[in-house]
Amino acid sequence: MRVALRQTDRWLSEDRLRRLLEVGRTLVAELELESLLRLVLDTARELTGARYVALGILDEAKEELERFLFVGIEEETRRRIGPLPRGRGVLGELIRHPQPLRLADVTKHEHSYGFPPGHPPMTTFLGVPLLIRGEAFGNLYLTDKEGGAEFDGEDQESAVVLAEWAAIAIDNARLYQGVRRRREELERAVRGLEATSAIARAVGYETDLPRVLELIAKRGRAMVEADSLLVLLEEDDAIRVAAAAGRLGTAVVGTELPNGGSVARSVLESGEAERVDPLSRRPGHGLEQVAGEARSAVVVPLGFRGRGRGVLVALDRTGDGPAFDADDEHLLTSFGASAAIAIATAQSVEAQRLRHSIRASEQERRRWARELHDETLQELGALKMMLETSSAVDRPELVAESVARSIDQLDLTIRGLQSLITELRPAALDELGLKPAVEALLERTAATSGLRVESSIDLAYAEGRTGTRLEPELATVVYRLVQEALTNAVKHAEAETLTVEISERDAEVAVSVRDDGTGFGRERLRDGGFGLIGMEERVQLVGGRLEIDSTPGTGTAVRAWLPARHA
Repeated sequence: MRVALRQTDRWLSEDRLRRLLEVGRTLVAELELESLLRLVLDTARELTGARYVALGILDEAKEELERFLFVGIEEETRRRIGPLPRGRGVLGELIRHPQPLRLADVTKHEHSYGFPPGHPPMTTFLGVPLLIRGEAFGNLYLTDKEGGAEFDGEDQESAVVLAEWAAIAIDNARLYQGVRRRREELERAVRGLEATSAIARAVGYETDLPRVLELIAKRGRAMVEADSLLVLLEEDDAIRVAAAAGRLGTAVVGTELPNGGSVARSVLESGEAERVDPLSRRPGHGLEQVAGEARSAVVVPLGFRGRGRGVLVALDRTGDGPAFDADDEHLLTSFGASAAIAIATAQSVEAQRLRHSIRASEQERRRWARELHDETLQELGALKMMLETSSAVDRPELVAESVARSIDQLDLTIRGLQSLITELRPAALDELGLKPAVEALLERTAATSGLRVESSIDLAYAEGRTGTRLEPELATVVYRLVQEALTNAVKHAEAETLTVEISERDAEVAVSVRDDGTGFGRERLRDGGFGLIGMEERVQLVGGRLEIDSTPGTGTAVRAWLPARHA
């Protein structure tokens, strides 16, 4: 049975029409373009009985063939033929006139160029265009029908219908690939935004340099799907690995890279990213010590305010992923700009903390020097005078009395030194935690000063379970705040009652020390008297805030809020 198609004089057998319908469903279901093109070639060969089938894909200008796919010719023969056709001769006729062309002998066409050496002989020819949305996409070429027969009208109509199916399927596949590509680009952009946002949050909430570097390494690696990512920083004219994430782990951290001619040094100085694939093509790239068996790398600068601080190095894709491309380079470069801000901020805070720490230490030294000079040395001087006086006396009872007074004075000096040592670093702070150390401090203050001390210390969440104490640095700050406030109240405030409150709520430690003493004015706050500068610097070191409220005659209140961090 033969079925008329499209109200023309061309006919297709029922079997061939059924096969074309089956092929059409298969083609439009295929979304991978390369697989689709191969399927078109195989189907054309099957439907028409052609020995050789090729598909030429046009370039953007629609003037010549950009790609040429074929079936029927063995690879060895293909190598002997040489370069693939570009669309000259009879093939070019279909480019110039996109309509079906059927020839009994292709070699006799007026535009035939003949075949290159090694090319198999071909006689019968059938060519049909592939039009997508009315525009030429390429051409389907069929030669040498089996049995030596010519291609007939049914073969031509089958090829035309197949080309129309193929055009629809190719258009769908291209649209799908475009959507998938845009989706992947969007996903990459989202990953980049998430990573950049994470770094931005780190600038706002995290100023510890090692943590910031770790975050950059891990986020950057995930963003470009790298096997490993290294953060290299310049220190003293040397470039060292400051952090690493991925397969290489932390084993390479601290490794110093060679300076001369290395890709890291080149990117650092030029401020321009560099993609190296494969690494073997760039002799002396300088990553030998840290790259391991990596084949490719993307190196981007870490620059901030016109100064290069280091570079990021992404090594290889994870698994069997594709090589790094220009999009990866651009994405990592943008990420590196945000990472550089985070690093510069953390380095600045670290330097500021060091300066504050040194200043606080110097103030502590001056304070203890005054304590030793004003009390201990004077007591020892008085003891020396007693002993010298007694040595000049010839009466045993006076000597015995002087020795007894000297022993009492010595006991007093020993207790003073013990108190001073305890204030320098109370053993209870290290052994038992903050709460027992503060309670012992309050007991000593009450016993020696006569003040009525009231306290409320609620650190159950931080101190009640093993392994959940406050970090040593934070515990020391809280202890010193209370100690300094007590010292001021005892020495300067003429207070009768002292109230100390320490509590931990919502990841914050609140400290309050209030007295009912004489208080002081704003000028004292401005000139930093009573150790106020040291108190403020201690609080700033741990990222907290301090408030001091005092007016003459109304007492003083010292309040601080510190971010809780547990060891």
